[in-house]
Amino acid sequence: MSSDSIISSLSPESIQSGFAELGYICDESIAMSVYLATQLNKPILVEGPPGVGKTELAKATATLLQQSLIRLQCYEGLDESKALYEWKYGKQLLYTQVLKDKLGDLLKGAHGLAESVTRLHEFGDIFYSEDFLEPRPLLQALKAPNGSVLLIDEIDKSDHEFESFLLEMLSDYQISVPEIGTIKAVSQPVVLLTSNNTRELSDALKRRCLHLYIPFPDLKLEQKIIQSRVPEAPEDLRNQLVDFVHTLRELDLKKHPAISETIDWARALVLLHANSLDKKLVESTLNLLLKHEEDIVSVKQELTSLFAKAVKGSKHHVRR
Repeated sequence: MSSDSIISSLSPESIQSGFAELGYICDESIAMSVYLATQLNKPILVEGPPGVGKTELAKATATLLQQSLIRLQCYEGLDESKALYEWKYGKQLLYTQVLKDKLGDLLKGAHGLAESVTRLHEFGDIFYSEDFLEPRPLLQALKAPNGSVLLIDEIDKSDHEFESFLLEMLSDYQISVPEIGTIKAVSQPVVLLTSNNTRELSDALKRRCLHLYIPFPDLKLEQKIIQSRVPEAPEDLRNQLVDFVHTLRELDLKKHPAISETIDWARALVLLHANSLDKKLVESTLNLLLKHEEDIVSVKQELTSLFAKAVKGSKHHVRR
């Protein structure tokens, strides 16, 4: 089935179930946003804390639509030459040598300086054609014949100038190359921009996008995620570890554990043949959940009460 056929047959329900089959467990709001983006040809600006599955959403979307994933990782100082295109300078240099060697043949029969210059200009224009263009992620997405999913990751890490540069592409799915002109999309890509909210994005960028905020999941959803990604984890262990993670997220920490860290912790506990949590096990594996030493020290000081609260919460959840 072609990508266009897949997109035309989508519904929010089919997207949510399709994601689940791929191991990406999400709620209705995420599925609805992806559906609207594919039907309205609108980019999605996906915001939320690090580790809640923003990048994974783009990967799952590409797999579901059977399209290639093209990723542009943003950073301070990112410019057009790294994001859009650059000229193949080596190839241009080689052709310059060819021009030099064939200069006599090219100008043979030319009458006067004006005609000679005209002939050189005709040859010189070839140097700035698409044959000499090296596509970077943005141009790759526009030129993909069967469509693509373009992930512009961590747009909040780029400069305001780059954000402004993106506006033409996000509005009309085209870009302007001064030497060539306007290049329009062969097939409009599905575009997802992610942000960790490290800086405020412009209203102009937000106006062009659907907005999706992915928070940390609730208990029920995170248990489904762990069940999907770490199916070998026993149910008691799964309930206890998710409750403990949610207990940690209530604390004033430098960095709260994300979904990706919950998954890593679950896999480690299975590797250690754990069937349930105990205080010693939690203490010895805290570095999988917490990435700052001051957070680890702080949690260890309160570990007895935190562990008791988490275990009590998981028992209450099971009874319900």
